Amino acid sequence: MGKIILTGDRPTGKLHLGHYVGSLRRRVQLQNEGNYDRMFVFMADVQALTDNADNPEKIRQNIVEVALDYLSAGLDPEKCVLFIQSQIPELAELTTYLMNLITVSRVQRNPTVKTEIKMRNFEANIPLGFFCYPVSQAADITLFKATTVPAGEDQEPMLEVTRELVRRFNQTYAPVLVEPNIMLPENATARRLPGTDGKEKMSKSLGNCIYLSDSADDVWQKVRSMYTDPTHVNLNDPGHVEGNAVFTYLDAFSTDDDFAEFLPEYQNLEELKAHYTRGGLGDMKCKKFLNQVINKMLDPIRQRRAEYEKDIPEIFNILRKGTDEARAVAAQTMDEVRAAMRINYFDDAELIRQQAEKFRKD
Repeated sequence: MGKIILTGDRPTGKLHLGHYVGSLRRRVQLQNEGNYDRMFVFMADVQALTDNADNPEKIRQNIVEVALDYLSAGLDPEKCVLFIQSQIPELAELTTYLMNLITVSRVQRNPTVKTEIKMRNFEANIPLGFFCYPVSQAADITLFKATTVPAGEDQEPMLEVTRELVRRFNQTYAPVLVEPNIMLPENATARRLPGTDGKEKMSKSLGNCIYLSDSADDVWQKVRSMYTDPTHVNLNDPGHVEGNAVFTYLDAFSTDDDFAEFLPEYQNLEELKAHYTRGGLGDMKCKKFLNQVINKMLDPIRQRRAEYEKDIPEIFNILRKGTDEARAVAAQTMDEVRAAMRINYFDDAELIRQQAEKFRKD
């Protein structure tokens, strides 16, 4: 069995820096390192519809936006398989079978599900599709026999559900499915990047995002208004870097080379933090530096995106080709699943022989 990566995003809007540091940047690195046999990256439009069922056009319009973000960030369709979730009907079939192997109470105990339900104010009116999305996610992973899932730490409870379902399936039927491991971001700070307001994580629904497709002016407007330290009123006041969104972002993005290029009076981030902590360093100077760091990182992404935007039909061709490739893999896995569950009636020659013998008239 090979080493296989599977990861993806809900196409509910353009991708932001939280997506980039949480998984997208690492995906590009993994793709280029070539240490994995296959890599699948998909747009989870089925999962997106679980809480957007009344607005499918939102999902429809954002398929291309996310595809553009993928390609402009550096994902290469020659090195990874890019596909759309809803176009793989085998995923729905496997989800149905896996639902029989987990209880409602087990899903209810999932802390990620609890958080998402609270965030969306579903309370007692939880769409069944949304409630079951941990099982749908398990199907996504296991259908492609993924061994590794790059994701933020908030997704670990979801991965544990997948592992439990794999064990239950393999014990009940036959050892067909594979238990996946999570791959967390290498930079611990990036595992849960806060929004520009310093609260919660960066989220489209909270309106606190810096998008990969934002212009340099857009980035500066958002960085300039970013949450810092409310006690750091005057220049000479001692400042706090903990809980300060500017320094959290610098932890996630800045390098020593950035200091040499944009802020040479400091050798590294630790020196900048030390100065801010003892006082005498203003928030605006830190924000201007962060703005330079982010825009330096986003400039090549913007340039690639501008080129891809010139030929949108080719974006659909890339997605169609990737989806066809993904479906071929899905079909093979489902053949194994049906055989393990003994529901491959038309392919089971021995079953047909036995039944013919049973009803044979002497």
